[in-house]
Amino acid sequence: MASALSDRLQRLVKTMRGQARITESNVQDMLREVRMALLEADVALPVVRDFIARVKDKALGQEVAGSLNPGQALVGIVHKELAATMGGGDGAVSDINLATQPPAVILMAGLQGAGKTTTTAKLAKHLIEKRKKKVLTVSADVYRPAAIAQLKTVTAQAGAEWFPSDASQTPRDIAVAALDYAKRHYFDVLLVDTAGRLGIDEALMAEISELHTLLNPIETLFVVDAMQGQDAVNTAAAFKAALPLTGVVLTKLDGDSRGGAALSVRQVTGAPIKFAGVSEKIDGLEVFDAERHAGRVLGMGDILALVEEVQKGVDLGAAQQLAEKVRSGSGFDLNDFMMQLTQMKKMGGLSGLIDKLPSQLAGKAAGADMGRAERDVKRMEGIICSMTALERRKPDLIKASRKRRIAVGAGVQVQEVNRLLNQFEQMQGMMKKMKGGGLMKMMKRMGGMGGMGGGGFPGMPR
Repeated sequence: MASALSDRLQRLVKTMRGQARITESNVQDMLREVRMALLEADVALPVVRDFIARVKDKALGQEVAGSLNPGQALVGIVHKELAATMGGGDGAVSDINLATQPPAVILMAGLQGAGKTTTTAKLAKHLIEKRKKKVLTVSADVYRPAAIAQLKTVTAQAGAEWFPSDASQTPRDIAVAALDYAKRHYFDVLLVDTAGRLGIDEALMAEISELHTLLNPIETLFVVDAMQGQDAVNTAAAFKAALPLTGVVLTKLDGDSRGGAALSVRQVTGAPIKFAGVSEKIDGLEVFDAERHAGRVLGMGDILALVEEVQKGVDLGAAQQLAEKVRSGSGFDLNDFMMQLTQMKKMGGLSGLIDKLPSQLAGKAAGADMGRAERDVKRMEGIICSMTALERRKPDLIKASRKRRIAVGAGVQVQEVNRLLNQFEQMQGMMKKMKGGGLMKMMKRMGGMGGMGGGGFPGMPR
């Protein structure tokens, strides 16, 4: 949905240039593009109709202020309504509610294959790290023994405690035992992973309704695959009828999805989207922010996520040391160069950073081969690792014979070693100019170069 809607809206901005206001005559063309993009993204038809009606009502007659044209004004309205549709319209971000006598019980519901078990462990990690809670997980899925073993494995990865269960037990007995254990051992949160099915059936719904009555959870989260499209709507409606859902978790939001589920499920269930699965890693769960997701959908990127990624991945102490080193005139060596490459990898590599940029900026890298760029970075690391500690500290020592030895050690041609040294020298020259210039000024200049010399990231067109 993101690319389709973004592309259509960008075309509108260009075609509507020069008009003073949004009128009945020009709004039809705009809304047709929005409607088609939403339908192509598998947003449910009733949701599309309601969304278009709201946008039209707010857009008609709106004056176009300042330097905006009607197309730009409409993008602003669409962004606001997208956020309202996915987040309830109050702009708030919905996190987990734990305001109850411990242990706070969280019931995980959804179809088989939606990612409930993995999401349970991801949520456990989130609660441990972000909310500082003591978390216990348990599987009530007695129909798929592998699910019990899987939860045990991923719970260990999350750093939470796992309560053992067995396929010979009933889900009710498992739930009672786990709740009793959680109370006696002073757990803050009990996460209950329930059984899924390949399709919706009465037995599943009756079982999970009984568990809900027994456990009286503070949160009942509906876990749904963001790639399901229209199927997600039918599933959501069935679970809403069986359970008082308090929130939605969208999984596989990073996949090749048309993205319609985010709009449809929120409206059908009436429950806020609380979390989004953004990668397969155990920490690949983020609190869902409707404003930010609407920005991604419209091609505005996610600069906040980029900033968070930098804060999480960058060793600020090491960056400060580098700044002090440059300021003191001690010089910039290949160890420092290697550190810059490592920091970039911690932030998800080139492709991870590009994904979070606004489409106008990311589009400039459209001609780049990201795969090649990532390989170039790995090759550079390999070359530096083939050098001795002395050579990294004093690159001037690296002459012909040393270059040949380094090339053999890294499995590359001597030309590759020369290329790396040239790129290093360009950055070294830039660092000398930055002497005494301050960390922020240095980082801005580094951002302009991409840190790789030659005017950009490796693998990108010059």
